[in-house]
Amino acid sequence: MNLPSVGIAIIGVALFSDFINGFHGSSNVVATMISSRAMSARNALALSAVAHFCGPFLFGVAVATTIGHEVVDPKAITIVVIFAALLAAIIWNIITWAFGIPSSSFHALVGGLIGAVSVDFGFAMIQMRGLLKVIIALFISPILGLVAGYLLMRLVLFLARGASPRINWFFKRSQIITSLALALSHGTNDAQKTMGIIAMALVTIGYSSEFSVPWWVVALCAGAMSLGTAFGGWRIIRTLGGKFYKIRPVHGFTAQVASAFVILGAALLGGPVSTTQVVSSAILGVGSAKRVSRVRWNVVGNIVAAWVLTIPASALLAALLHLLMRSLL
Repeated sequence: MNLPSVGIAIIGVALFSDFINGFHGSSNVVATMISSRAMSARNALALSAVAHFCGPFLFGVAVATTIGHEVVDPKAITIVVIFAALLAAIIWNIITWAFGIPSSSFHALVGGLIGAVSVDFGFAMIQMRGLLKVIIALFISPILGLVAGYLLMRLVLFLARGASPRINWFFKRSQIITSLALALSHGTNDAQKTMGIIAMALVTIGYSSEFSVPWWVVALCAGAMSLGTAFGGWRIIRTLGGKFYKIRPVHGFTAQVASAFVILGAALLGGPVSTTQVVSSAILGVGSAKRVSRVRWNVVGNIVAAWVLTIPASALLAALLHLLMRSLL
């Protein structure tokens, strides 16, 4: 069965959203590596882009299934709802990128779905169990990243006590491996969110009889995110890589290991955590393990505010876009 033009349009917008996600989220993977001078910016982004493409093929699509079934009732998914949700997520990501704030692309997408569905069908079509799962992850994932970063940094400092400065060479070189693991986990978790949206759209337009993620959707989404990652969101890279505190090789290594452990574990379990939140909080945990006062907490406050506002702000944007599109159509 040939894909209708409206399906092609939805996939195009979804892939652009995935590109923005990769562009926005590349900072999560490469910021500490670039700031600690473990690798040049060009090489770091290239390595990250390749890993982002491979991630979804290696670790499955459990997260795509979560976002496709558990946030809103599938009967409430219409073409206008999908367009409004995607456009709201794109606009919010661009706004936060312009201010150099690392917000969650996933939460922007969830907020977009909630806002668009609420306008069309009311809050009865919001699946509270799935929404509660997202909200719990909103608060739990930063705590997990913070604790993992803090504990791992304390362990690394204990094991490296009395070591010569040459150990920095180990931490620099090791970041090639840890950033690869982080990029794989990020690509696995984040690319799947757009896969879930496209899979919902394919059911809505009658192309698929049931919710499933075809291999070509996996390839397109992985490719779009990989391309966005290759370009790099430099405003956010500067925030994560230098505005919290001065990143040293040991900080980059430890933050990446802690983040990859939390994100990949969540992806395998189907938990759609925010990569941005985990990485940012892991960097904070690593920095505070040695001295809490070294972290610039005023910058942290701005980021936390963006985290809290992402879902309601993108929901409002989607609601307004939905009303506009419905009036025009």
